[in-house]
Amino acid sequence: MPADNHTHLKDEEILQRYYEDNGNEWLGILLPRYTLMLLGVCMKYLRNEEDAKDCVQQVFLKVIDELHKYKVTYFKSWIYMVAKNHCLMKLRDKGKITGELKEEIIIADDPDDKIIMAEKEELIDKMERCMQKLSEEQQHCLTLFYLQKKSYSEIADITGFSITRVKSYIQNGKRNLKMKMEGER
Repeated sequence: MPADNHTHLKDEEILQRYYEDNGNEWLGILLPRYTLMLLGVCMKYLRNEEDAKDCVQQVFLKVIDELHKYKVTYFKSWIYMVAKNHCLMKLRDKGKITGELKEEIIIADDPDDKIIMAEKEELIDKMERCMQKLSEEQQHCLTLFYLQKKSYSEIADITGFSITRVKSYIQNGKRNLKMKMEGER
């Protein structure tokens, strides 16, 4: 049974343990690592924050329901493709695959674009790693402020922190994140 002291494990180790005992608790450690990346992928395709958030939840449910059916080696790549395909199906169902989006999908096969996408993924990975090094309070406040576009007062209501503490966590978290990312060069 996983505990908090397992959060340091690499994705591959968590997957191995998941496949050994089929325990969804391991996914409880693994999935939160990819929330930001998935939100970014879903926003790219759906271009609507609420739809993107819903899509991330649906992808998480799909992973919980279906991961045991596959022998996944590279979880990040696999979950990225699950999210991308889910978004495309959602757009297809709504009849909203635009010419512009089709062009983006076709262009994604260009080798130069693959290099750019790999660099962006590397930057996102770096940001996620560095975010995990921040305090929980800073992580939570930064996520609410920048990704969920919550105001200081909304964050205070959600977290129970004073508005002054929220501002401090965001300001210090942003500075610390920048320093940690620069330190990882």
